[in-house]
Amino acid sequence: MTGHHAENEQRMRDLLDPVGLGDDLAGPHFWSRTVQNWQSEMLAIGSMAVLAICLRERGSPESKPVGRPHDVTTSDD
Repeated sequence: MTGHHAENEQRMRDLLDPVGLGDDLAGPHFWSRTVQNWQSEMLAIGSMAVLAICLRERGSPESKPVGRPHDVTTSDD
């Protein structure tokens, strides 16, 4: 909604007719901004998920067992 409002303000400054919401949603600018945003979000979330899986893998030296107290840092019993 904010992008639609800003685009219409710019069009009015340029003495052009405002664009309706439906036309804006079907236009290429909306989809370009949306896809770029989703790409960056999915890259960030995907990399965090992969790193979390790698670091929490059972037997990994980077993580301790789930039930181990916080003050114990080694995996030796």
